[in-house]
Amino acid sequence: MNTVRNNVTIDWTLRETARAHLRRMVKRVLRRYGYPTDKQERATQTVLEQAEALSLKWAA
Repeated sequence: MNTVRNNVTIDWTLRETARAHLRRMVKRVLRRYGYPTDKQERATQTVLEQAEALSLKWAA
């Protein structure tokens, strides 16, 4: 989660390029820790959904 938190921008939820960058970073972290490749896409989506929910707290 620190990787996502450290790399979010103000409008990351609106810009597809910013979301793509975050997806790429999350997948790198998952690969680094040996997460199964067939489950990476769903895990990435889950992390981004959680980040959206927490982004209001991060902005405060």
